[in-house]
Amino acid sequence: MTLGEALRASAEYLERKGVDSPRLDAELLFAHALDLSRIELYTHHDRPLNEREATAARALVERRGRREPLAYVLGEWGFRHLTLRTDARALVPRPETEIVVERALARIAGAESPRVIDVGTGTGAIALAIAQERPDARVVATDLSPDALALARENAERLALAVELVHADLLEGMDGRFDIVVSNPPYVHGGEELPAELAFEPRGALYDEGQTGRLVDDARRLLDGWLVLEVHAHGADDVAALARDRGYRDVSVTLDLAGRPRVVEARWSP
Repeated sequence: MTLGEALRASAEYLERKGVDSPRLDAELLFAHALDLSRIELYTHHDRPLNEREATAARALVERRGRREPLAYVLGEWGFRHLTLRTDARALVPRPETEIVVERALARIAGAESPRVIDVGTGTGAIALAIAQERPDARVVATDLSPDALALARENAERLALAVELVHADLLEGMDGRFDIVVSNPPYVHGGEELPAELAFEPRGALYDEGQTGRLVDDARRLLDGWLVLEVHAHGADDVAALARDRGYRDVSVTLDLAGRPRVVEARWSP
């Protein structure tokens, strides 16, 4: 079987399995398995696959066909200017969270050596992106999951970025003053119909069990600046109202690239 034939068959297989972007996913999986660029897949279109190549590509395609997230199958994922190691220890970094980083950077744009804390860091995506784009920032990242913290540490070491990683439930045990508290807390509601891929991601990082409300309350203890939160598209107004009720000022909501309410920002001064 040629590479082109294998690609076509794999895309058809993924389509039957309900994958949203079967051709693109097949190309990315084959490129990874064969150590080729996507352009090279087409320049090598007519060459036969050897047994080792076919076996390696088939294994990845079958994993994706079981609806394992593409980022987990590939083992890495792009986030802003970073390539992060990704696996089932933490959520896959998403485009919506890049908007969170953008807003956080805007809120600390005028601060000298800002103190930043990323709550529920997962892969380390938010903390590491801020550390890379604001090298003068002092960045702390917390997570309740030791597995997620281990993954974030691997990413920090691999990228040679300085982030202090702390095992904590949200902000529990933290002290000092921070210019910004930023987080992508769990916000999926029970009973929601979810893509099959989410069954592979850590449940504790997905489902809202009051973490957002706790974070709005507790961040006031540490903040002299901004709270920036990623929220459920249907819950932004409620989170914004909660922040106002708790005494935050300058509360606003930012839309994501699909035009959905996604980021709540609020200012706290002690």
